[in-house]
Amino acid sequence: MTTREFGGIRLEKVREHVWEIAREGEMNVDARVLASEELLSEIGEDKTLQQLRNATHLPGIVEPAICMPDGHQGYGFPVGGVGAIDTENGCISPGAVGYDINCGVRMVRTDLTYDDVRGHEEELVDALFEAIPSGLGGGGVIEGDADAIEGALERGVEWAIDEGYGIESDLAHCEDEGRRADARPEYVSQKAKDRGRNQMGSLGSGNHFLEVQRVTDVFREEVADAYGLSAGQIVVLIHCGSRGLGHQTCNDYLRRIEKRHGDLLASLPDKELAAAPAGSELAEEYYGAMGACINFAWVNRQLITHRTRAVFGDVFDADPIDDLGMELLYDVAHNIAKKESHEVDVGPDGLPTVAEDAVDREERELYVHRKGATRAFPAGHEDVPEAYRSVGQPVIIPGSMGAGSYVLRGGDESMTVSFGSTAHGAGRLMSRTQAKQEFWGGDVQRDLEDGQAIYVKAQSGATIAEEAPGVYKDVDEVVRVSDDLGIGDKVVRTFPVCNVKG
Repeated sequence: MTTREFGGIRLEKVREHVWEIAREGEMNVDARVLASEELLSEIGEDKTLQQLRNATHLPGIVEPAICMPDGHQGYGFPVGGVGAIDTENGCISPGAVGYDINCGVRMVRTDLTYDDVRGHEEELVDALFEAIPSGLGGGGVIEGDADAIEGALERGVEWAIDEGYGIESDLAHCEDEGRRADARPEYVSQKAKDRGRNQMGSLGSGNHFLEVQRVTDVFREEVADAYGLSAGQIVVLIHCGSRGLGHQTCNDYLRRIEKRHGDLLASLPDKELAAAPAGSELAEEYYGAMGACINFAWVNRQLITHRTRAVFGDVFDADPIDDLGMELLYDVAHNIAKKESHEVDVGPDGLPTVAEDAVDREERELYVHRKGATRAFPAGHEDVPEAYRSVGQPVIIPGSMGAGSYVLRGGDESMTVSFGSTAHGAGRLMSRTQAKQEFWGGDVQRDLEDGQAIYVKAQSGATIAEEAPGVYKDVDEVVRVSDDLGIGDKVVRTFPVCNVKG
């Protein structure tokens, strides 16, 4: 089938797994959905495509606006969306980053095997649940005073290491070495800082989790070796973000933009896309505040890692580093906007334009908005950590708590197809409200334990129901599309052993 239509939005098949919404009316650029026919049908069931088309109205957006194969409806900008916008003549949109700034994932590898862990699953999940704060509200691994908050916002993981919450190699295995140098804590409101003060080192709620996993499949031996991964190995996946601090910061800037740039807001089809013009005071302040929130989120995951190492040390009566080899594989964000250089079509004036009006292609600095999308830079890229530069950046794609997750590597085609991006997970099929109508948490928990030997613990049965495996798309299909397109190549597959939900 070469064309599909959903809710009056027509998509043309450009090639395998690439569907285009042609520019028309007030759209500035074309939009593309990267999906198989099966995934496209699921994406078309909610407002994802309308939100993607709305995103093309953002000033300065570069062709094309993109939806990843795990895409689903979000607030204003679709989850799974990528929008690259010129930093000179465009804008930056807090709505296209999301409320949970630097929601992201990190994987910690271990020297343990699945056989080492079998028989300890319940002890391990109980100990992790007890040790790592989760759920709504406050409580963290540490109680953050003013100095701690400022240190985390300004210096990120570097601050945490200096305070004794990690090891030096953690820095080298984190996106941007765990620190945004352009972070400006002074642009984060006191209200946001106060919300983050007692949440330093906590999972939060919703789809955030800590999961102990085993490596089940290896697809690219050489890359897996470079990542230190092998079949049967135990790894730990941590998924969370900037908690109330990031949420408050997004809200603060959305409200300020509404007041100061109402003319731009009025030109957009959805106020949740609220954006500040490039070069404006608010654009610079938001970029600095966002960088600080990014640092805070990296510290949050670092503190959880520190506590996780301690739990493993207690359960297995061993030193977590020297004996268990609990080293960070990688930490990568998937709600973020960053200044990056990419090759784009330019017109006679040297400014980005659509392909039909282009006279050349040039490197331009862009705000690359990734909302529910993961950076996936290929081998040789200067921003890939030195340890992995020869094979490509690790990309971590979580599945549901009843399905596998994946480690990919940035694919050779990612820079030309998707602004160096790929999916961030399985992507939701149904809302949380619908999930609670369809599933009962206790039943899901028992089914996972009895049927798949997966041990789950959460603050409430409702949380488990909201995150039931049936709520999510097929992560295997999402990853297959990424691999086929060459934007994120399969390296290993993992499977849950035990899971702590927020």
